[in-house]
Amino acid sequence: MAKYITTTLPYVNADPHIGLAVELVQADTLARTWREKGENVFFSTGTDEHGQKIFEAATKAGRSVEDYVAHYAKEVQNLREVLGLSTDAFIRTTNPEHIAAAQEMWKRCEKAGDVYKKSYTGLYCVGCEEYKNEREIENGICPLHPSLTPTEVTEENYFFALSKYQDRLLEYVSRPGAIFPEWRQEEAKKFIQSGLEDFSISRSKERLSWGVPVPGDDAQVMYVWFDALTNYISTLGWPKDTEQFEGFWMNGTTVQVAGKDQVRFQSLMWQAMLMSADIKNTDTVFYHGFINSGGQRMSKSLGNVISPYELVQKYGAEATRYLLLRHVHPFEDTDVTWERMDEWYTANMVNGLGNLVARVMKLAEEHLSEPVAYVGDSNPAFIESVEAYKFNEALDMVFALVSEGDEYMTQQEPYKKIKVEDTAEEARKDIAHLVTLLGRVATLLTSVMPETSEHILAAVSANKKPENLFPRLG
Repeated sequence: MAKYITTTLPYVNADPHIGLAVELVQADTLARTWREKGENVFFSTGTDEHGQKIFEAATKAGRSVEDYVAHYAKEVQNLREVLGLSTDAFIRTTNPEHIAAAQEMWKRCEKAGDVYKKSYTGLYCVGCEEYKNEREIENGICPLHPSLTPTEVTEENYFFALSKYQDRLLEYVSRPGAIFPEWRQEEAKKFIQSGLEDFSISRSKERLSWGVPVPGDDAQVMYVWFDALTNYISTLGWPKDTEQFEGFWMNGTTVQVAGKDQVRFQSLMWQAMLMSADIKNTDTVFYHGFINSGGQRMSKSLGNVISPYELVQKYGAEATRYLLLRHVHPFEDTDVTWERMDEWYTANMVNGLGNLVARVMKLAEEHLSEPVAYVGDSNPAFIESVEAYKFNEALDMVFALVSEGDEYMTQQEPYKKIKVEDTAEEARKDIAHLVTLLGRVATLLTSVMPETSEHILAAVSANKKPENLFPRLG
């Protein structure tokens, strides 16, 4: 079965941060798990490069917007190697092929009678790149961007008839599996039931020149969300080359990974656009929580971000993947600090997994005459947890095995018994048991920490102690 998975596209108005890294690693773990099952997988990510935020950031930096977006797009693209991602495509919304796809999406929605022009006055949040209604403003501020003050804007724009799709959207989001976790599904239902309003899908070129031109109207550019959302199918070659689009989107299973603030965009706006264009809806959108620091949401606009590059420099790519998957809750918000990450890394990587591998394989190398014949086996419960987006619970299973190994070592004391002739054979059996346990651990880690998994399995196969997997913090 064909499986398609994609992350959202980060704005390239600043360096990537840990929230993006979480999303990327979650999606990568799903993609790798599916491939291990023999599925045909297409995993996409990329960058969102149009809009007022980006234009203003480039202007403030004194750089051309083209150079500005190219620089930050490269920073995001480099995360493939830095985080050990297995992506199949990287889409930039400034690519000519994507621009053509966004214009085709516009034309199809227009042909369906869902695009019209009207004058509008509203409060505009630059951080969200959208107009806000009274329900979305608290004390004159957008809750998602408290450092930015929404400005009142009046102009004539094109609108998309979102309200027309109210009943169909309610039916769509009510489907089992359409949204994870379930309470986000309820959130989407309530938003629809409160009444959907048509939304602006263009901006005056006089006010914003950096955007995809509206077909047939040179005075307007597309609203950045209308443009960017189309990436989920333009990355598959739509509309020009439909082989991958038909195989992965129309006839495959589609999963989108997004932050919890994206429900209206991913499960309402985007799905209504697909309905209008007569294209199959996304099968599932999984929404993860935010990362906070010291009780405050971590975001570029607040300036309190942690860079994935900093994480990898300190802990290494494999341990970074571990930290983001086990200690960042997949659904709820998580408070992350350097002190906590140091503790998690030292306890579970250095003193936990790393120490167990070193002790067991040292005993094996010194006292077993040949490698333990280990045949990898799958763990249905582990796979089930990953496919339910419960990455933390899946890793709990792995580290339950690590704890089991530590406990077995303490109780059986093979390092003592091997020195006594009467108990030496029993000790060798204990060591073989522990080597087999390491093989089970490594097999489970294949999709989570792929390089670590390879190192452990290679050590088991060669019956040799590997180099220390996780160095102590200096």
